[in-house]
Amino acid sequence: MAEKIKVANSMALEFLSLPENVGLARVAVAAFAAQVDMTLNELEEIKVAVSEAVSNAIIHGYGGAPRGTVRVAVERTQAGLVIIVEDKGCGIPDVALAMQPAYSTDPERMGLGFAFMQSFMDDLEVTSEVDRGTRVKMFKSFKGENGE
Repeated sequence: MAEKIKVANSMALEFLSLPENVGLARVAVAAFAAQVDMTLNELEEIKVAVSEAVSNAIIHGYGGAPRGTVRVAVERTQAGLVIIVEDKGCGIPDVALAMQPAYSTDPERMGLGFAFMQSFMDDLEVTSEVDRGTRVKMFKSFKGENGE
């Protein structure tokens, strides 16, 4: 049986699917992450990954309109940060295809969001169901000595 991971702290944020809320999510998660000894580079990587996940939810999940909410939850454990970004939007028909670099359903987009998330985080898990929404779970381990 797997050992239960102790959560040292957690927070959740829910907001309308408006583009201006990407910055809100980015800053809130960075402030939460900064509670432990992290490098500026690690904080920047977390901010980019959160921005990409929230942008995907707003742009692709809800078509860039305030049609629903995006929920961002963060837990700090002894090992690192668990960040979950969820929407109840249109969902992704083929997650494996969507995670391919340069793939996008929008010709105006570069299709690098998931590639950035994979590159900057230690683990990435994407689950989605058409017409039910998408859940992006990211993990960033603590590299510093004071990672609690």
